[in-house]
Amino acid sequence: MKKTIIFIPSIEDGGVEKNLFVVSNFLKKKGLSIEILTCNHNMSKKFIRGINFIGTKNKFWFNKNRYIKYFICLFILFVNLLTRKEKLIIFAFQANIYAIFIAKIFNTKIITRSNSAPAGWSKNTIKTSIYKFLIKSADDVMVNSLDFKKSFEKKFKIKVKCIYNPFDKSFIKDKIKSKINLLFFKKNYLNIVSVGRLTDQKDQLILLKSIRLLKKNFKVRLVIIGKGENKKLLQNFILKYKLQEKIKLLGYLENPYPYIYNSDVVILTSKFEGLPNILLEAQYLKKYIISTDCPTGPSEILLKGKAGDLIRIGDFKKLTQLIANYNKRKKIIINKINTGSKKFYRFDYDINCMKYLNFIKHNQ
Repeated sequence: MKKTIIFIPSIEDGGVEKNLFVVSNFLKKKGLSIEILTCNHNMSKKFIRGINFIGTKNKFWFNKNRYIKYFICLFILFVNLLTRKEKLIIFAFQANIYAIFIAKIFNTKIITRSNSAPAGWSKNTIKTSIYKFLIKSADDVMVNSLDFKKSFEKKFKIKVKCIYNPFDKSFIKDKIKSKINLLFFKKNYLNIVSVGRLTDQKDQLILLKSIRLLKKNFKVRLVIIGKGENKKLLQNFILKYKLQEKIKLLGYLENPYPYIYNSDVVILTSKFEGLPNILLEAQYLKKYIISTDCPTGPSEILLKGKAGDLIRIGDFKKLTQLIANYNKRKKIIINKINTGSKKFYRFDYDINCMKYLNFIKHNQ
């Protein structure tokens, strides 16, 4: 069986990485020979023994720009394909097009996993044309939601496979038991959590605008967990409108699950996604979810609004209305939570990990 190189130059703190850890470890346990090509050797503790790292181990690269890491890892990939005599298969989790280009120079099999809906990144006509041309050279392509599959196939005119993110329940069960300081959350308040990178894509600003519109005496606490370039923007908004007592930016947390577990509402305000893990986590923990109806994933997870509430992208007024009417809609909300819980088997760990295994074996 060919050795599998998982190509992911920049291992950060998002949903892609969560799936990387789950899938890589499962594949290794099932007897596959796995190597990780990355600039983030500092993340090696997330992987089980026997998974080899072939990227740079120098600390200098750990926090460098993602595109610099792309260049370094593409060079390492080039050298590996040039010098190694054994047959390899590349599984690209990032920088798919660049990896395809290198792999095809050496007539090496490459399969890819796309992470975000095309609607979010395909505005540039030249970039889209290059992507459309090169993605057809991949030996196989997978995405992580059915809506994603439909939009991808329509835009790029190729057939792709859909494999949901495998959800590891045991991991969550262990994490929610951790003792943390939850003093910002208050009894008899509506406690809200939002988890995600602080970027334009995640659009947390509409959540802040929504909290600002609530009546002054409305008892609410909002915790935003994540780091990113929009931190200063959000801080300035909170200070300008004196929302410090209602909103707290906690930065990135290794374990956000006690906050999710102790919240009343989990909110996602993204402009585009793939299959957002935070919604899977919230649904598993039986939380009321409000999400933008962005491409792709939220509508599929929330069963077109039967398992949570969907709002238009950027619609902070509707978001305000849903938050303000939480208590009045309690019975409706409980029904939505129960509906989502009944259908959660779609994201089963074993079923979807086996699909990953078969995806690779099919291309060996």
